[in-house]
Amino acid sequence: MNLAIYQIDAFTSHVFGGNPAAVCPLASWLPDAQLQAIAAENNLAETAFFAPRGREFDIRWFTPAVEVDLCGHATLATAHLILNELGHPDNFVHFHSRSGLLKVHRRDHLLELDFPSTPPAPTPVPERLIEALGLAPREVLRSKFDYLCVYADQAEVMSLSPDFGVMKKVPTRGIIATAAGTNCAFVSRFFAPLAGIDEDPVTGSAHCALVPYWAAVLGKHKLHARQVSKRGGELWCDLAGDRVKMAGQSVLYLRGEITI
Repeated sequence: MNLAIYQIDAFTSHVFGGNPAAVCPLASWLPDAQLQAIAAENNLAETAFFAPRGREFDIRWFTPAVEVDLCGHATLATAHLILNELGHPDNFVHFHSRSGLLKVHRRDHLLELDFPSTPPAPTPVPERLIEALGLAPREVLRSKFDYLCVYADQAEVMSLSPDFGVMKKVPTRGIIATAAGTNCAFVSRFFAPLAGIDEDPVTGSAHCALVPYWAAVLGKHKLHARQVSKRGGELWCDLAGDRVKMAGQSVLYLRGEITI
């Protein structure tokens, strides 16, 4: 069997930036084990698979190790493919997912994701979290998916050199490190070794927690964010009630075919 595959860099205006995602269009769903094997072979942070549901689509996301409930950059990449490469007649895409209905709209040169908000709340600091990060944050919170660690400034976030072996002992999907930004509203980094991703270059789903947090701290709902990983990426965010809107650019890197 041959399947089309694409690789798209999300939340960036240029190739080799942002977060690369593999995207595989399907006519119908393959067995879960086969989907996971493809994602492991791709060895990217996420591989998105989608299949048609009328004029809408079902979407699933896999890291090299596990299926996840929500992924921003691979959804952006999938929408880029559908809107720019596959002749979709509308200026928007609707996806059905394990996190409910997700919408993506074209906004000028950006694609805007409409995702559920997952606001974080204060939480006890889990054992070994600070040891894993190597630097104590000034505040630790917990969202639906991740721990959110708030630091004093951008320099502290950028200086982190986590011990991923220790971090694997912290039971959570991921750990977000964040601080107010020097040339944007806030910055972040995202670590998820238990999901097979030591550091994710740009993480849309983490912003479902970051945006409500920083909107409350800064007293505004429109926020320009940067993820300060090695590849880097930027998002234009808006807190809209119980939804988080995240807009970004995306670039096609690869068209190909896989044989299974």
